[in-house]
Amino acid sequence: MAEQVQRWLTDNGFGQVTRKERVAGGSINISSRLYLSDGRRVFLKQHDSAPAQMFIAEAAGLSALRQATSLRVPTVLHVAESFLLLEDLGSGQPDKHYWQELGSGLADLHGNQQPQFGFSTDNYCGSTPQINPPTDDGFEFFANFRIRKLAVIARERKLLNSAAFNALEYIAENLSRWIPTQPAVLIHGDLWSGNIHCDEHGGPALIDPAAYWGWAEAELAMTRLFGGFGESFYASYAEHSGMASDWPQRAELYNLYHLLNHLLLFGGSYGAQIEAISRRFAP
Repeated sequence: MAEQVQRWLTDNGFGQVTRKERVAGGSINISSRLYLSDGRRVFLKQHDSAPAQMFIAEAAGLSALRQATSLRVPTVLHVAESFLLLEDLGSGQPDKHYWQELGSGLADLHGNQQPQFGFSTDNYCGSTPQINPPTDDGFEFFANFRIRKLAVIARERKLLNSAAFNALEYIAENLSRWIPTQPAVLIHGDLWSGNIHCDEHGGPALIDPAAYWGWAEAELAMTRLFGGFGESFYASYAEHSGMASDWPQRAELYNLYHLLNHLLLFGGSYGAQIEAISRRFAP
């Protein structure tokens, strides 16, 4: 793979790789910062046995986000089946406006609406295939391609018992009882702290998307799943978006998708979390 990467860099006017620095973070791909002989840097993500079209789908998501938000998103330099070359955003410490900028920038992203839910291509959330067919109804989309899709796989792998599966089926069938009608907006799709990067200037950037046209409330719910973001982020988002203030009451329902995904990827206690949430909503 090193030869493929260097060949592309050479053919496209970049210098020779003089140093390769591993970058921590992520459990799926190997990430590195490449230092080039012409003084530039590029960012490399690689996976020798990457799931089919994984990097191609990620590149499509990054390109969609770049066109739709004021937040920084790395430019895709080149995509192949086993690696992705990106603009290197550098690394820094968050400045005093970091969370406010992230909040207003995410509200800016969510201002992009489309008539249908889904995306231009299927992609991945982590290494789990994420199915994104064009769908007119948001409840149908979230029920069938977020909750049911993963619940069926979890049941087949014996990670969910029958009671938990039936409860998820009830929730999927009755989403409109708890969730308000919302437009399809462009979302990052896997927005937790590990997928927010602080660039060399101290500003926020979006990386590692699982982008699709979905519910903005589902995006915000994900930000609370693993510790939450700074309070100034939520205040800034609310100021710039007009989001209903009671969205946290529905966060657990949206996060069933990500909990199911983590159950498939890692097993462990995620099954108990899913069962506990399901009991609160299903009879």
